[in-house]
Amino acid sequence: MDARLVKIGDAAALLGTKPDTLRKWESTGELLPARKTRGGTRYYAISDIMGSVNEGAPTVGYARVSGQRQRDDLSRQQEMLETYGAAKGWKLEVISDLGSGMNYAKPGLQDLLERILTSADAAAGYHTQRPTTPLRRRSGIRLV
Repeated sequence: MDARLVKIGDAAALLGTKPDTLRKWESTGELLPARKTRGGTRYYAISDIMGSVNEGAPTVGYARVSGQRQRDDLSRQQEMLETYGAAKGWKLEVISDLGSGMNYAKPGLQDLLERILTSADAAAGYHTQRPTTPLRRRSGIRLV
């Protein structure tokens, strides 16, 4: 069976990036199209695209609550992320924070951002108001 091929726009959408980024990756040899027509249309193999996301890197889960009274909720969030990750077969590490508001100085959030920028394959979060709403993928990082 032949590999499924997609055009550059669809490949970029799967990776959460723009077609220009894929063109740059082609010029540097980071991700080459499986096929390129005489007219210059690039086709990428789905298997190549999905394999280009940091294989072996962990999926990082982030759980946060506002205060001490919600510590039990924090434990439930962590358990939910671990259960979800296990069901997906992911190598999952959960980071948690305690404190009100989305403060960029929180150590857990700093750790999460650092991992996303350096090595994480994905980031998973839990939103109490919309727990089933998926987060968007960006820059080759799966947000689930």
